[in-house]
Amino acid sequence: MTQRIACAMAFLAFAVCLVAGGIEANNSFATTVGRAVVAMLATLVIGLIVGAMARKMLDENLHAEAEKLKKSSSPPPSDGR
Repeated sequence: MTQRIACAMAFLAFAVCLVAGGIEANNSFATTVGRAVVAMLATLVIGLIVGAMARKMLDENLHAEAEKLKKSSSPPPSDGR
């Protein structure tokens, strides 16, 4: 999950930089591709960090919900009557 999020974000950043740098700014091919690759690598690192944080948050929430279910599904204590 983490790597998929990071790869999708990096590919999107690369594509946007190619379009914005090549078509809109009229930069040379080398400049456009170079900047797009740098943006892709930076976004990949950021995506890996965001994905790891999202996975950790999801794991913590699932663990908390599992604990709630265990506590609520246990039988009530008997009074000995």
